[in-house]
Amino acid sequence: MQSMELQNTVKEALNALYHHPDDAVRMQADRWLQDFQCTIDAWQVADNLLHDATSNPETLIFCSQTLRSKVQRDFEELPSEAFFQLRNSLNNLLKKFHKGPPIVRTQISIAVAALAVHVPAKDWGDGGIVSWLRDEMNSHPEFIPGFLELLTVLPEEAFNYKIAARPERRRHFEKELTAQMEIALNILTACLNISELKEQVLEAFASWLRLKHGIPGSVLATHPLVLTALSSLNSDILSEASVNVVSELIHYTASKSSGGVSVQGPLIQVIVPQVMNLQAQLRDSSKDEEDVKAIARLFADMGDSYVELIATGSSEAMMIVNALLEVASHPEYDIASMTFNFWHSLQVILTKRNSNISFGDEATIEAERNQRLQVFRQSYESLVSLVSSRVQYPQAYQDLSYEDLKEFKHTRYAVADVLTDAASVLGGDATLQILYMKLLEAIACCGNEQSEWRPAEAALFCIRAISSYVSVVETNVMPQVMDLLPKLPPQPQLLQTVCLIIGAFSKWLDAAPSGFSKLPLVIDILMSGMRTSEDSAAAAALAFRHICDDCRKKLCTYCKELFHIYYTAVNGEGSFKGSADDSLHLVEALSMVITELSPELAKNALEELCASVVTPLQAIINQGPEVLEKKHAHELTVHIDRFAYIFRYVNHPEAVADSVHRLWPIFKAIFDLRAWDMRTMESLCRACKYAVRTSGRFMGTTIGAMLEEIQGLYQHHHQPCFLYLSSEVIKIFGSDPSCASYLKNMIEVLFKHTASLLTSIKEFTTRPDIADDCFLLASRCIRYCPQLFIPSAVFPALIDCAMIGITVQHREASNSVLTFLSDIFDLAKSSKGEQYLSIRDSLIIPRGATITRILVAALTGALPNSRLETVAYALLALARAYGMQALEWARESVSLIPLTAVKEVERSRFLQALSQAASGVDVNTLILSVEELSEVCRRNRTVQEIVQGALKPLELNMPAGITTQLSLRVMGYTKHGKSSFSIFSFFMSCCSNAGDDTSEDGFYTRRICPSDEDGRRWIAEPGIDRKASAFINRFRSRVSDPDRQSLTA
Repeated sequence: MQSMELQNTVKEALNALYHHPDDAVRMQADRWLQDFQCTIDAWQVADNLLHDATSNPETLIFCSQTLRSKVQRDFEELPSEAFFQLRNSLNNLLKKFHKGPPIVRTQISIAVAALAVHVPAKDWGDGGIVSWLRDEMNSHPEFIPGFLELLTVLPEEAFNYKIAARPERRRHFEKELTAQMEIALNILTACLNISELKEQVLEAFASWLRLKHGIPGSVLATHPLVLTALSSLNSDILSEASVNVVSELIHYTASKSSGGVSVQGPLIQVIVPQVMNLQAQLRDSSKDEEDVKAIARLFADMGDSYVELIATGSSEAMMIVNALLEVASHPEYDIASMTFNFWHSLQVILTKRNSNISFGDEATIEAERNQRLQVFRQSYESLVSLVSSRVQYPQAYQDLSYEDLKEFKHTRYAVADVLTDAASVLGGDATLQILYMKLLEAIACCGNEQSEWRPAEAALFCIRAISSYVSVVETNVMPQVMDLLPKLPPQPQLLQTVCLIIGAFSKWLDAAPSGFSKLPLVIDILMSGMRTSEDSAAAAALAFRHICDDCRKKLCTYCKELFHIYYTAVNGEGSFKGSADDSLHLVEALSMVITELSPELAKNALEELCASVVTPLQAIINQGPEVLEKKHAHELTVHIDRFAYIFRYVNHPEAVADSVHRLWPIFKAIFDLRAWDMRTMESLCRACKYAVRTSGRFMGTTIGAMLEEIQGLYQHHHQPCFLYLSSEVIKIFGSDPSCASYLKNMIEVLFKHTASLLTSIKEFTTRPDIADDCFLLASRCIRYCPQLFIPSAVFPALIDCAMIGITVQHREASNSVLTFLSDIFDLAKSSKGEQYLSIRDSLIIPRGATITRILVAALTGALPNSRLETVAYALLALARAYGMQALEWARESVSLIPLTAVKEVERSRFLQALSQAASGVDVNTLILSVEELSEVCRRNRTVQEIVQGALKPLELNMPAGITTQLSLRVMGYTKHGKSSFSIFSFFMSCCSNAGDDTSEDGFYTRRICPSDEDGRRWIAEPGIDRKASAFINRFRSRVSDPDRQSLTA
């Protein structure tokens, strides 16, 4: 009765979801249906409704999806004896829906395949699921279409990580399918006799090829399925399935698991001629575009898979290269771009020295390399001509939507990458010559008509793309290019590209014989760009920055003129169209030139530069406190950010320190009245950070006043940037004995107050920035002043605080906490840390079991998968520091997880890997075992809840008694608004070297300091595609380095 009621409720909810006019009702129905799918009743209800002949299509789709999801994720909910009943029911449904609806049949097929992943082959009878499927097809030939779909999805589900199967079972399933491949191919071969199933058979064959099982190439070369797919390529109507098969065959022949091209020669010799026969169809205008795209895909697949063979430059290889050039010439970018990866891979092989290592001595290797480059020279010259036209703005570019414009920009960046590949092979100067001819052709078309600016802009864009490959002393083309720039029409997009190309060739302007003489010419162009449009102003400001960076020594005598440009652009004396961020490039540019001046001249120039920035700030302050408090943050930060750039790039420590001293009253006024404003404080602390970094010991009393100010303000306003500024001071002055007393006081005050704020995981979640900066500061204290930090009374409190925050979900905060704990565990690796091991041990050993339990909880689901590396390293560092004792802690923690969630063999495998890694025997195994344990414990929501319920990480932040101790420590924290410790005269005696640890900013990326990583503007992070494979390499290098950077004092 209850089941019937639920079935009716499901139908009503679906009807409301699809047909009710009220959005609120539809949302309520959607939520109810999602919750229903998580219940155990969903098994029976979905099954009943699928077998119910009265169910409408909406019900069938929902229930098939529900049943598929339940099998994938919640199969463990069912008793073991339910398997046969479930298998029979799914089999009946597969037969029932063998003619459709297709979406329902697909969901049922996936459910059966997922069931096969969960259940060992023996439970399906002799031979596993494939043999069972063969018997079913023999017994019920009328249902073959449905069974064929199941045969298609079976190998696909072997790699579906939505299925909540244990990693070991997943590996066994893949082996089971591999062992049954011959049976599967026999089934498919038999089904070829049914003409209407040919497409479905080939799709299934393509799916099985993705297993990459090592079938000998000689067998596949004559296999009926392969011959059928290849013959289908020549039919009037191109078969999509046959293209998929041939594509998979190409990838199959190149895969390591199949033996690679050296073993698969017979199959390759069959595939390549058949694909090459399709080349003429690339030019056939009567061909459907999708067919041409499919053919182009096969050529691209051949290029990518056989690139090492092609790099030999044989006549057969050059035939493939010419075909790929033809694909690259196709007017449709989506088709032409299929070859781009090949050109890059080929360039890497041709230009890397180790690619020719097998040719003997250095002279022979170089000769072979040059010979290969010569063979492919004409191909890359043709490629440059083919792709350069693709970056041209469309005729009606103003009417492009945001998405279309974004896609067009991505096209330009992709073409730029291809051009740099060509320049690597041809050389930058030779590539420049080709593109210069394109520019001359474009300018001839351009004349004085702005409507024809697009070809010239495209040519200039391409020249800019290869700028880093062109010789800085090139004399044939670049002088002519520079002479042409002023003659181009002042169209905004064209002018933007002109400005960018000037900046890209700033090194040429400095080094080439005629380069510097062109500077007045290009400066005039940049000034025009600053007045024309926002985009051209941004490009001009960036170009100006590059010119001043690369030509700084030659520009020292032109300071007056540079200041005039600066005033014209930044101070409103001209019609500068750029943003505040763009103006920072000009500040940076002038600052870099000032760096090259003599100390006296630099001091005067710095005073003039600072005066231009401070004047508007002084005007705001002069209007009184009420006005300053009410000003929008941007009205202040636009000027303060310029100070940050000045202090960062003017490398005259004494002059900068003197400027900061004179500016301090203004900074203090802003600190006092705007301490509540995070944006303003971040900007001001960033400026102070660079002042401290540049000036170091020359800061004198100013640094004392600055830090006393932020130390007091932090207690009331809790701005995380105050902590970060303090960490910069620790880096500069931490090792200076004369600064020890004050720094010790500062550390205790800041950490005690932070510990009083972060007393629960809820507080960590509410204040992640404070947590992040606090533990970054703590790690920096371990590096630079362990003698002040570790013996202090606040050190135990901070360890307890870190235990609370290990499982905070905020990525940066969590990483900072874990890194801090790792630094403590790794203290013995530090040259200064060994003397504090007894203090460390007295604190960590009583907490060790709890810390380990929280770390194990973090690995098994309390933190996202993306944190595995950091958590695993913390656990490894703990195990290395405490040996068998830490392993016992780990054993106790893992033993709490019920065997229903983690089997004994899985526990043992993890503990053994941890033991081996801790002893230095096998670090690589640990990361694999950590990933496996994590996957086992996260395989579905129910298991994850069981694991976390057993480990209870949020209830184990501190061992018994320590909570009270922490509270007492926090209560002992000074109640005064500021430290009573006098520091003005104290910092006068500081004499430490203020050398910058440049690598440290790479470790700690500041989300509040976008200017820290300034430079050219990236649309996407470079090298993003390579990051997926870096995980284990990073972990290996981190755990194998005996002098890990984070502990190098």
